[in-house]
Amino acid sequence: MHRLFIGLRPPREIRAALMSIMGGIAGARWQSDDQLHLTLRYIGEVDRQIGEEVALAMARIRAQPLAVALCGVGRFEKQGRTDAIWAGVAPGDALQRLHHKIDHALVAIGLPAEARAYLPHITLARLPRSLGVEQEIDGFIAAHAAFSSAPFAFTHITLFESQLTRDGARYDVVDRWPIIG
Repeated sequence: MHRLFIGLRPPREIRAALMSIMGGIAGARWQSDDQLHLTLRYIGEVDRQIGEEVALAMARIRAQPLAVALCGVGRFEKQGRTDAIWAGVAPGDALQRLHHKIDHALVAIGLPAEARAYLPHITLARLPRSLGVEQEIDGFIAAHAAFSSAPFAFTHITLFESQLTRDGARYDVVDRWPIIG
């Protein structure tokens, strides 16, 4: 089985800016440079045949260039506990359209439609369940609330395979397609 998702890889200088704010939360698993991406569509575990169909469907997607900027940081919570810290991405309209285009292409090959609302972001850290450092998390979010970047463009849509390891997830590029103007 292959655990797949479709994402966008920020340019090197944007990844460096993200890396520069990471830290200050004890026990957080901060993302490495290789892990920084913006997810367009999570697919999940599929067999090889479906993976190949995903790649074929993605090859037919035509994406217009889109410029976005980083804006602020936030958290995802589950059952009242923060489980991830993220950097926001705006504006989201072009990303929403691309997400929907990809979702429709994947539904057409038999995958279920995305059930969750789409919130464009780049995950900065994951937090273990037993961490209990909400004050540090609140402090990080307050300290970086105004975090932003100049507008930047993505150059490729990428199909990633996620390999779960003891040290966290490793993301391998399966295929990529240029965003053409």
